[in-house]
Amino acid sequence: MSATSTPRPASVEKIVKRFQRVAEPKRRYEQLLWYAKRLQGFPASEKVPDNKVPGCVSQVYIIAQLQDGGKVEFQGDSDALITKGLVALLFEGLNGLTPKEIVDLSPDFIKETQLDVSLTPSRANGFYNIFKMMQKKVLPYLPSMDQEAGVAE
Repeated sequence: MSATSTPRPASVEKIVKRFQRVAEPKRRYEQLLWYAKRLQGFPASEKVPDNKVPGCVSQVYIIAQLQDGGKVEFQGDSDALITKGLVALLFEGLNGLTPKEIVDLSPDFIKETQLDVSLTPSRANGFYNIFKMMQKKVLPYLPSMDQEAGVAE
């Protein structure tokens, strides 16, 4: 994290620290499977092209809803267990944040979890694509001035 960036949300920081404590790639996979089991059900009616994450080998779907109080709640699913774990991990970090907090969040934390070295290149890329899709899904909830800036590529 650079000195000029804003502090990461505590929920994201907690996930980064949890994965940094795990040295063995096998244990990281076990943690992802634990996250996958915790993922809530996803309505089949939401498995539509607009909700599908592009650039993922697995089928991944994401939706976002703005809750009372201006916080975002994500739902999603994947047909692959490890990818489902990645989705659930991101939900744990980003659910309950404001749209602005989500859009302003740098994907650097993904590398800091050290999951990118445990995952295949296609899954690591998919992890990043899921995160970018989550940012895209909250853009409609930003004030119009912030929408123009969009999500940093």
